[in-house]
Amino acid sequence: MPRRTHPRSRTEPTVSRSRVVVVGAGFAGFQAARTLVRTLRGQVEVVLLNPTDYFLYLPLLPQVAAGILEPRRVTVSLPGALPEARLILGTATRVDLAERHVHYEGPEGDSGRLEYDRLVLAVGSVNKLLPVPGIAEHAHGFRGLPEALYLRDHVTRQMELALVADSAEERAARRTFVVVGAGYTGTEVAAHGAMFTRALADRQRAGNTDGRPRWMLVDIADRVLPGLDRRLSDTADRVLRERGVEIRTKTSVKEATANGVLFDDGDDIATRTLVWCVGVRPDPLVSDVGLPVEHGRLVVDSALTVPGHPEVFACGDAAAVPDVTRPGEYTAMTAQHAARQGKTAGHNVAASLGRGVRRAYVHHDLGFAVDLGGVKAAANPLGVALSGPLAGAVTRGYHLAAMPGNRVRVAADWALDAVLPRQAVQLGLVRSGSVPLDTASPELARAAGAPSKEQ
Repeated sequence: MPRRTHPRSRTEPTVSRSRVVVVGAGFAGFQAARTLVRTLRGQVEVVLLNPTDYFLYLPLLPQVAAGILEPRRVTVSLPGALPEARLILGTATRVDLAERHVHYEGPEGDSGRLEYDRLVLAVGSVNKLLPVPGIAEHAHGFRGLPEALYLRDHVTRQMELALVADSAEERAARRTFVVVGAGYTGTEVAAHGAMFTRALADRQRAGNTDGRPRWMLVDIADRVLPGLDRRLSDTADRVLRERGVEIRTKTSVKEATANGVLFDDGDDIATRTLVWCVGVRPDPLVSDVGLPVEHGRLVVDSALTVPGHPEVFACGDAAAVPDVTRPGEYTAMTAQHAARQGKTAGHNVAASLGRGVRRAYVHHDLGFAVDLGGVKAAANPLGVALSGPLAGAVTRGYHLAAMPGNRVRVAADWALDAVLPRQAVQLGLVRSGSVPLDTASPELARAAGAPSKEQ
């Protein structure tokens, strides 16, 4: 009989050098680890704990879902980019502050424990769910590569199934796509999605007799991009409407089913696609640490140190960082802040080990950029509002500058997309059950048959 296997448990050996453990390799964790290895140059052991072996450039995920970029273009190999750091594949499950241990679960069910002299918590965020019936079961999230790949397949499949549907009602429902949340992600998903399905419809012209695909962007706020400058919001609103996207503000979802979505104004929309982009919340691990939190984010001082625990640092979406430019407020949960805070955390960890001087996190907004597909974008670099092709060029230039790798490949994909039709086929790499909307805990993910997602 075959021998039964059991999950393994291992404890990492103690090393003579000081060990810095960075938990999470998103914008904050990646920059913290990179700053540490560049500053300390082998004087300490830098250990990076992350569920995947890549850094994910989240802002370009809508372009993956729309078939512009191939999936690997938005990932950067952690061993390749940070060869001096030691990568441990796993998801942190518990932090023991007294013993200075991080407990984690590996990708094959094994468990482990990492000792640390300094700890950087950069676990990021997960989907923000609201108590709306049917959302967890029927909505699609958009926080990682599996969700983007699944959405690309799903949208393509709905367009193909609409061609052979038995009734006009079913055809219309399959060609209707509802995006909830008009922030960065939702706005870009709707903008790119409308272009993607229009291209699909043009290629299916022979069997398409029921008009164009229908896209709806819904938000409880009074405008799209409610957190940004009004001029950016107006630009995005205009571009979306020109593409035929229906914008419904001051509207929320009351219930979701397998066949549609019910709004709070009583309107019942038949659809097979509900994309949930209402925002994010800090990873629940942060609240479980047992230290003061602010709306789920670990409270830190301006140097990103946890009060009472000078050996523990937190940054990115996991941390409530004081905004020194706005006394009494905390910095927003954005990629710009996360990347900059990661660098500051790395410098301050090095300073605590005798290299450099501790510094406070101070930021100055460089502006924002929202990619709306094609040559369209909304941007305000250094406060100068831009729209149209110039904004598109600035936005793509910003992304190329911000990416830590794959710049040539991304630029090549953009060039090819400008001159060649997109390849619209279902790859079938990600099944629906593998991308549960609620990724709050490894237990929920495993219950749905999925591995834990990137933090």
